[in-house]
Amino acid sequence: MEKAKEWLELNGEETETVSRLTIHPHRVGLESSFYEDFALRGIRVDRVDPGLVTCTFKVPPRLTDKNGNLANGAIVNLIDVVGGAVVHIEGLPFSVSVDMSISFVSTAKLNDELEITSRVLGQRGSYFGTIVLIRNKVTGEVIAEGRHSLFGRQHSKM
Repeated sequence: MEKAKEWLELNGEETETVSRLTIHPHRVGLESSFYEDFALRGIRVDRVDPGLVTCTFKVPPRLTDKNGNLANGAIVNLIDVVGGAVVHIEGLPFSVSVDMSISFVSTAKLNDELEITSRVLGQRGSYFGTIVLIRNKVTGEVIAEGRHSLFGRQHSKM
């Protein structure tokens, strides 16, 4: 437990950076939220087909760990967002993540350009399964692969 506390401790520069953060209340529909601005900014949608979404993402400094690698939490977030986008139905709320299984294969560094591809594996009622592959766009190296299960509302048949 002590090692975990020590690893999570901020140094002086990090403490100063965090103390300067200003997080204003979010006005829904009028501006982007802190989450959208911090975690989603920079995702560029390249292709959308039924059952397929392909995006590009350049690793920003705000999402790297102490070693300059894309943080594992950021990878999980990308899998969650792009995996949910492939099953989203316009006009309905986003589906809710039920389960994710992620294989972290390699690392991505600051300014690496990533290609994120999400495909629908299947659907049963309101339950969807997707697979998301994150790879380095230049080298083709796989960074992570995630299987993602979601539950969401369907259009009314009436």
